[in-house]
Amino acid sequence: MKKILVIFQKEMLDNLRDYRSWVTGVFWALFGPLLLGGMIMLLGNSIREKVGESLILPVLGAENAPNLIAFLEQQDVVFETAPADPEAAVIAGDINVALIIPENYSEDFSAGETAKVQLVFDSTRQSAMVDINRAQNLLEGYGDYIGLLRLSLRGVSPEVMRAVQVEEVDTATPQSQALIFLSMLPYFIIFAIFNGASPVITDATAGERERGSLEPLLINPLPRGWIAVGKMLSAMPFATFNLIITLVGFATIFRILPMEELLGVQIGFDISTLLAVFLICLPIVFLACAIQTLIASFAKTTKEAGTYLPFIGLIPSLPGLALAFLPVKPELWTMLIPTFGQQILINQFLRSEPISGVNILVSAVLTIVLSAAVTYVAIKLYEGERIITGK
Repeated sequence: MKKILVIFQKEMLDNLRDYRSWVTGVFWALFGPLLLGGMIMLLGNSIREKVGESLILPVLGAENAPNLIAFLEQQDVVFETAPADPEAAVIAGDINVALIIPENYSEDFSAGETAKVQLVFDSTRQSAMVDINRAQNLLEGYGDYIGLLRLSLRGVSPEVMRAVQVEEVDTATPQSQALIFLSMLPYFIIFAIFNGASPVITDATAGERERGSLEPLLINPLPRGWIAVGKMLSAMPFATFNLIITLVGFATIFRILPMEELLGVQIGFDISTLLAVFLICLPIVFLACAIQTLIASFAKTTKEAGTYLPFIGLIPSLPGLALAFLPVKPELWTMLIPTFGQQILINQFLRSEPISGVNILVSAVLTIVLSAAVTYVAIKLYEGERIITGK
């Protein structure tokens, strides 16, 4: 252990002197919180403003349906004259939605027949979905209201139309309602860990081989495997530092931004949550350093290693993005997948859901076992001649 510590101290001093490398890793640690904060400010504020504002509905042919217009006015809808070509205006993005009332509407309505209107919109425009959904719900509500009145006039009880009544019970917590914005948080955390270790390991392996300082180090009277372990351990403080910076950055963003105004809820990201997420991610630090040590040992030059390592972090971090669209239950088999289990656990903490201690233990043990196996392969690689020649 003393000899490994000597290698560790040597690599730490070298990496601290090369401040440009680890400062780059710190930048990526801050990138996630800043980007997520910007998205919350932009999208959250936009949605909240639209929900609180009156619906502005361009109408073409309003004179053909005075009762419909009066009903919508009671629902706090503000009307404006639609362009002559509503479809072209929607396609161009000039308006979000438009209502077209044909001339034969009043005739069909008075005859007790189905009166048709057209609602023009572009369902691919996410920014317009709030206005589109509100317009659809209001028109459907008016149709149901008129239908019930017609039944009553004919002596038919409106309850005939209500064969099944649905009572909605929403079990979502405030944290889970805001999780659409927080689903990328595990992605940024893992990506920051890998980027914290990447420049350090690149310089300690491919960099030293390129400078010609690796061979003199390997001819020292100590097993080469210890050198590999020492180099890998020297990257862990930088990866851990990036992890801490990222978590503190997220906590700061959630505390500074007016989350209740932007999302309607206050996200709980206190000290206990920070500590829990930190401990869950510690095995990933070991795995990130082990994998990147192995990959960098194969690279012939610093440029080649710099090409590989930044993308290595994408592989284990991308499943975190999928969790927003494909929710996965925290079952035991999910904990058997390194990094994926940790991302599920992080989402559970953010949702304030109960977490199984067995799941935490299994995910940590599997990640550490995989890290140890990768480290063993890296040690064997250091014991061969390829580590010197790069061929």
